[in-house]
Amino acid sequence: MKASKNDTRLHRKIRIRKKIQGTAERPRLVVFRSNLHIYAQIIDDTKGQALAATSTLSLKKQDASLHCNIAGATRVGQEIARMAKEKNISKVVFDRNGYIYHGRVKAVADGAREGGLEL
Repeated sequence: MKASKNDTRLHRKIRIRKKIQGTAERPRLVVFRSNLHIYAQIIDDTKGQALAATSTLSLKKQDASLHCNIAGATRVGQEIARMAKEKNISKVVFDRNGYIYHGRVKAVADGAREGGLEL
């Protein structure tokens, strides 16, 4: 039986998480991608808590023309960077969550860099 795309992504996720850990000085920026929305969180793994979170779902309440495409993902990256700056976070570790660094996932990272985060 062949593994599904999501199963292979979850295997990649486990492999990545063995190497990446967010600390108080350099928390982890996690991206989750669904068919309808894209989500980003900044997590401190030592305390086990999310420091900031945003998504196209929450941003759509402000801007109705926002969609889950590359432009929307860039906007999510910029918003998470703004939230991080408010909490005095300038450096993060990027966790692509098993997704290939391409398209919307890359757009979130680029948007976060535009917003002033160092990945």
